[in-house]
Amino acid sequence: MNLIRKFAVGAAAAAISLTLAGATFAADVAGAGSSFIAPVLSKWAEGYKAATNNVINYQSVGSGAGIKQLLAKTVVFAASDKPMSDADLEKNGVAQFPMISGGIVVTYNIEGVKPGELVLDGDTLSGIFLGKITSWDDAAIKALNPDLKLPAAPISVVYRADGSGTTFNFTNYLSKVSAEWKEKVGSDSTVQWPVGFGAKGSEGVSTTVNQTAGSISYVEYSYVVANKIGYAKMKNADGKVVEPSLDAFASAAANADWAKAKNFNLVITNQPGEKSWPIAASTWVMLYKQPADAAANEQALKFFEWAYKDGQKDAAALNYVAIPEKVTGIVMDAWKKDFGSM
Repeated sequence: MNLIRKFAVGAAAAAISLTLAGATFAADVAGAGSSFIAPVLSKWAEGYKAATNNVINYQSVGSGAGIKQLLAKTVVFAASDKPMSDADLEKNGVAQFPMISGGIVVTYNIEGVKPGELVLDGDTLSGIFLGKITSWDDAAIKALNPDLKLPAAPISVVYRADGSGTTFNFTNYLSKVSAEWKEKVGSDSTVQWPVGFGAKGSEGVSTTVNQTAGSISYVEYSYVVANKIGYAKMKNADGKVVEPSLDAFASAAANADWAKAKNFNLVITNQPGEKSWPIAASTWVMLYKQPADAAANEQALKFFEWAYKDGQKDAAALNYVAIPEKVTGIVMDAWKKDFGSM
């Protein structure tokens, strides 16, 4: 009789253990991708766990790697600063929607030049990354900075070595402002860089610029703030010199008409407006329409709905532009069609 009781108690304990394990598994949602969105997504995950006790695990591995993990079905969602094409979305049964906007900033390490002192425009920037402008005292740079003492030092170009939506948006901007760049290099998450050397992730780029005298690169603005590295002002599409800021990113994002963009596929670089930041960017989230783990997909959507509604302050505090309420309404209407939920 004692043996039977022991067996029953043991079986009950095992059942409870399995139930708890299943609950934990359902609550823990894995995602991967964009380093652009990583700072604010991590902050959202903290707030969401505090509010719901559910866990969102996110790997900042770059947009291209995140999409690869999604297609390999090793994560529930991917985040990318480059939208998937209509054909790829349909082929893989994936839906996407915008989650955040912000700014990509040209960053530098120039002796004697403080953050925000350097001014660049599209032509000069493309000339640097094409390898045509090789010294910081080049006439083209001096013309934009007549009162700045620029050293006769070589320019070291640093680019993202991994597949990156940040690279996609940066090269998209260069393709819009430079016919030569568009013809010779083009725009993608990875390109054949004419000059320079690579660093992995926004974290790696920030560290490399910090440690490399004479360097120039591009990162999401929050990494500039966090790492206290030099950043350039830019001359925008209206010919106005603007400094990277939340207002400048918001001005560019305000021109985006998401309602007319099929599959929310809209790149917001080089937007008009006197206050607009020229290298503004968005991040999209991708999930399967018919996932293997429906519960995890539903939990991910609940997290993103929470972020839309309750994550606005965190976004602003980290220098991101939250998706406007009118757009989140369009997104959640699309969720009903794509996922049969919300």
